[in-house]
Amino acid sequence: MARHSREPIPVPRRWAPKGIWEEGALAPYISLETSSQQHPEYLQQKMLLLPAVFLSLVGLSTVVECSPVRSRSLYTVKDSHHVPRKWTRVSGAPANHVINLEIALKQSQFDELERHLYEVSDPDHSRYGEHLNFDDVNKLVKPSGESLDLVHEWLREHGISNDRLSYSPAKDWVKVSLPVADVERLLDTKYSVYKHVDGTHAVRAPKYSLPTHLHKHIDTIQPTNSFLRAAPRKSDVMPVAGEAQEMSELAAVQQVKAKDPSPDLTVAQACNVSAVTPLCLRTLYGTLNYTPQVPGKNKVGLTNYLGETNNRSDVFLFLQRYRPEAAQAAFQFQIEVIDNGDNQQTPLNATQLAAGKDLEGNLDAETILGIDYPTPLIAYNTGGSPPFKPDINTPTNTNEPYLTWVRYVLAQPDLPQVISTSYGDDEQTVPEAYARRVCNEFAQLGARGVSLLFASGDNGVGETGTCFTNDGKNTSTFLPAFPDGCPYVTSVGGTKNFDPEVVAFDPRNGYVSGGGFSNYFRRPSYQDEAVKPYVASLGDQFKGLYHKRGRGYPDIAAQGQLFQTVWNGTIRRLDGTSASTPAAAAILSLVNDALLAAGKKPLGFLNPWLYKRGYLAFTDVLNGSATGCGTSGFPAAKGWDAVTGFGTPYFPSVRAAALNSSRGN
Repeated sequence: MARHSREPIPVPRRWAPKGIWEEGALAPYISLETSSQQHPEYLQQKMLLLPAVFLSLVGLSTVVECSPVRSRSLYTVKDSHHVPRKWTRVSGAPANHVINLEIALKQSQFDELERHLYEVSDPDHSRYGEHLNFDDVNKLVKPSGESLDLVHEWLREHGISNDRLSYSPAKDWVKVSLPVADVERLLDTKYSVYKHVDGTHAVRAPKYSLPTHLHKHIDTIQPTNSFLRAAPRKSDVMPVAGEAQEMSELAAVQQVKAKDPSPDLTVAQACNVSAVTPLCLRTLYGTLNYTPQVPGKNKVGLTNYLGETNNRSDVFLFLQRYRPEAAQAAFQFQIEVIDNGDNQQTPLNATQLAAGKDLEGNLDAETILGIDYPTPLIAYNTGGSPPFKPDINTPTNTNEPYLTWVRYVLAQPDLPQVISTSYGDDEQTVPEAYARRVCNEFAQLGARGVSLLFASGDNGVGETGTCFTNDGKNTSTFLPAFPDGCPYVTSVGGTKNFDPEVVAFDPRNGYVSGGGFSNYFRRPSYQDEAVKPYVASLGDQFKGLYHKRGRGYPDIAAQGQLFQTVWNGTIRRLDGTSASTPAAAAILSLVNDALLAAGKKPLGFLNPWLYKRGYLAFTDVLNGSATGCGTSGFPAAKGWDAVTGFGTPYFPSVRAAALNSSRGN
């Protein structure tokens, strides 16, 4: 029997809906290919079916032309994330609760941006120090025209016109404010109100979907399944009997010393293990006799979240006591309020006092100004917009803090050269897709010459009793922190004592300097030479509890225990890498001052320089460990370790190393 032609019958394209040819949807009807078992009668029956098929398709065409996005692909799950164990579902989310939806479009040339970042941050590269500018970075991260068009098309299909949207300068972020009911339809999801063990609430959706054809054009959409809280990395020191009188007497002595410190002051004379002050830090880390040369050209920044600000009256009292010549700076430093962030400068009420509001903010500002004066300080107070209206179901804000902040600063053409952040959370509270995208945003700041410092955490390798995976299996594990695992930031651990410094640990409140290895981010190549030997030295200890090939942190450390802090007009002592991070940021900011004064470029993204050359200027910490999860945790060791990194900065040495590495303007 002769075979029939394998060529399908040509059908006029105007008869079929858009895309039908490319998808091959007509193949079962129009392809007349037959096998050796087929008969002409079968072919005749198939031909008779065609008119009916085309009539059906003409009707379908009308639907498709009205709904081009839905015809292109069905909704499929884009991302899902288990609800962290400290969060409990309370109820469904109110349909009219407004969500600030942030859509992250795929950045068209991030690989190229990363190449630039590493070249300008590598002291052995000819481009070292040639940081990119605002426009350079935006050109590299802007989405493709196709991605932007498809997202616009999808939003219009849901009744969201372009004039309701706002964009980042590169248009790689699209923002729209919508009620929960609309977002649920847009993302084929269901939002609920979740309550944290500390009493805060958030509106989240553990899983969301997108049209399949958009998956490759969108990295993440938030707030959906991220439960990041950006909690402060500080602990209030537990008072002990008879301590109040002792501390009052000590503070009086320290105040006298601060008024006219001798240039030959020794660490033993300046420091007391019971109460760390700016005079102690300036003496210990070698900045006491350095006077900033280009304040204004050089700047330093800090971040505030969760309703925190820096109370100017308290900062004034602190500086008046511990850095008298800097006291007026308390009323001069800049506070930028982002998306309704808090900047309350009036007395705190009883509820705020009980919550310790502004303890973190005061600690950060007092530490930086106490070391860096007169270098200008910029504080970024991040809240969320639209204005949040608490109700019985959602009494706390639902926005993503890092995302709101990083979008704001990336839109600024002029930025501080060093920014300190004392907030973080367990990595597993953050979906990996979201963590990677936020990390990529930090890379943009690094490429522009900004050093980002983050506190490594206050629970060692993890808070005992909470060290389980968040994937539903409850497997025992150490708990790495975010964003410390991001390879584009510098993580800061904590130390205590002075001769020598050791890993910070305070049994009164359970504080211990954090450290570990990311489960999301692989170890960057700049860490290989330092981190591989450390991991090898651990052998099978902690086997299965951490990711041996993950990005290790912290990178450096600084004093982080028993910091004198003025809060609500009184002296308090605080522990935490929240103290270490502004201290390290202040010292590195003075290094930038020296570089800029010499006509050279600022440090920028620190880590490639740090791991290749800069580590030699840091004081190694050899004793202590990141205890936690019922274990001794990662130990301090010679060279790099996963609890203090390369150790603490000694300004004269770090300045010399940086000047020797940097190129001129």
